[in-house]
Amino acid sequence: MKKLLALFAVIGMLVLVSNVTFAQDEQDVIDTTAVAADTTAVDSMAVAETPVETEIVTEESDELEGPTLHQTIKQKFIEGGAGFMGIVVLTLIFGLAIAIERILTLNFSSTNTKKLLSSVEEALEQGGIEAAKEVCRNTRGPVASIFYQGLDRSSEGIEIVEKSVVAYGGVQTSLLEKNLSWLALFIALAPMLGFMGTVIGMIAAFDAIKIAGDISPSLVAGGISQALITTVTGLIVAMILQILYNYCVAKIDSIVNDMEDASISLIDMLTKYNHTQK
Repeated sequence: MKKLLALFAVIGMLVLVSNVTFAQDEQDVIDTTAVAADTTAVDSMAVAETPVETEIVTEESDELEGPTLHQTIKQKFIEGGAGFMGIVVLTLIFGLAIAIERILTLNFSSTNTKKLLSSVEEALEQGGIEAAKEVCRNTRGPVASIFYQGLDRSSEGIEIVEKSVVAYGGVQTSLLEKNLSWLALFIALAPMLGFMGTVIGMIAAFDAIKIAGDISPSLVAGGISQALITTVTGLIVAMILQILYNYCVAKIDSIVNDMEDASISLIDMLTKYNHTQK
C-alpha cells in the first residue's frame, strides 16, 4: 500500500511540475509560432493571393473557437498563484491515491457470502472441520477469515467460537477502515488552504492599492480574482474527495453487515454440526 501511495504521489508531482513548466514556456512557443506563421504568410503572398485569404479565414475561425479546457485550467492555475494552487493540487493527488487504494482493497475484500456459506456447509457435511477450514483458507476476504477463526476454535465450544468471531470481526473492521482518517484530513485541508489563499490574495490587493495610492479597478480585480480561484479550487478538491470517502464508508458498512449476518449463520451451522456428531 505504501508503494502504491508513493507511486501516485510521484506521478502527481511530475504532472504538476510538467504543467507549470509548460505554462511558463507557452509564451515562447506562441512567439515562435507567430514568427513561423508570418514567414509562411509572406511566402504564400509571393505565390498567389488566394492562400493568404484562406489563412486569414483560418486564423479568424481559430480565434472564434476560443481556448480549450486544458488551456483554461492551466491559465486559471497560473492566475491563482503556483504556491497555494500547487499545495491544493498536492492534497488532491494524495487524497486520490488513498481513495483509489481503499476502493481497490474494499472491492477485493467483497465476497459472495451465500456461496461461501453453502461451500462451508457442504464441506462440513462431507469432510468435517478441516475440510471447511480449507475452503475458508482458499477464499479471500474478511468473511472467510472470520469463518476460519471460528472453525479453528470449534472444539472449545460454541461460546468460545462466538467470542472469537466477535473479536476477530472487530479486527477486520479496523483493517477495512485503514487510512480513511488521512482521507478525511485532506478533505478538511483542501478548502482551508483555498480560504488561506483567498485571504492572502486580498491582503496583496490592498497592499497594491496602498502602494499605488489610488483605488484602481484593475488592481482590485486582479487580487480578488486570484483569491477566488484558490477558494474554488479548494472546494472542488474537497467535493471530489468527499464523494470517494462516502463511497468507501458505504462499502465498509456493506461488508460489515455481511460479516455480521454470516457470523450468525456460522454459529448456527456449527451448533447443528455438533449435534449431529453427538
